[in-house]
Amino acid sequence: MPVVPWKMPPIAKVYEALGAVGDGRVEIVDAARAMVASSDGARRYEVTISADGREVSSNDNASFWQGYLGYPAIAVMIVRGLIGRPAEAISALAGVPWKQLNTRYRNDYDRTLDDALARAAARGFDPAAIRAAAAATLEELRALAPLRGPRRAPPRAQ
Repeated sequence: MPVVPWKMPPIAKVYEALGAVGDGRVEIVDAARAMVASSDGARRYEVTISADGREVSSNDNASFWQGYLGYPAIAVMIVRGLIGRPAEAISALAGVPWKQLNTRYRNDYDRTLDDALARAAARGFDPAAIRAAAAATLEELRALAPLRGPRRAPPRAQ
């Protein structure tokens, strides 16, 4: 089967990835593998990246079911330095309960992002700067055009 590029995620997944980095939920296992805990701690996703950083595989729900690069892979790419690390946005999005918000708003990502940005603003961060950092991160991801690694089923909740 030929290797194909990942579909690009909705911008909300970039915000979630930045939050995962801010929370310290990315654990680098070795040169190829990393684990990313979900925001509620119920799941741990495995992300593998080839030595050249071009081929990425992740067993999160979005990557498996929707076919776009999910937040765990994006978070690992940030931590590994394959795409930029916008420090202020990462700090601003730390502590956001993404799973809880996505459930509350029935996966309406616009409403989830509005809530996350309101939380960041209440802590003194500039929502416009966060939006700009997330958009720049998505553009870097688009330019990198990572290739889809082996497809793996998501883990069950613990």
